[in-house]
Amino acid sequence: MTVPEPHRLHPAPDSAGPPVRVRVTAPRTSARPSAGAFPVTREMAEHSAVGEVFVGSLIRSQLRLALVVAGGFLIILTGIPVLLGLFPSIREVTVLTVPVPWLLLGLGVYPLSIACAALYVRSASRNEKRFQELIDEG
Repeated sequence: MTVPEPHRLHPAPDSAGPPVRVRVTAPRTSARPSAGAFPVTREMAEHSAVGEVFVGSLIRSQLRLALVVAGGFLIILTGIPVLLGLFPSIREVTVLTVPVPWLLLGLGVYPLSIACAALYVRSASRNEKRFQELIDEG
């Protein structure tokens, strides 16, 4: 039985014949197995039904969050004029010669907007982090 001759490259300077072709690879100590490395990302890249379910769930959770934060902001924002309409005596109260309704509408709205924006960004980042963890597990 004869052994097939390995593929040859170019001749080595110290030998008469060409050198033996050698395949050099890195040790696979910390790498994941390549057969199922990222099946969820592959499903998303191929636009399969499973990938669409994962992306759809992220979109729905982000939409739900946006509607909740926007709804809460609008309820509080419309609550200020309703409060002023229900209790007209608040209109006469002043703080350092500035009427309280002006303070509520002029200064109270901006911290409310910033708080709602910070809440939304933090919660949206948490949703995306959970989605990324779900992808990494799969």
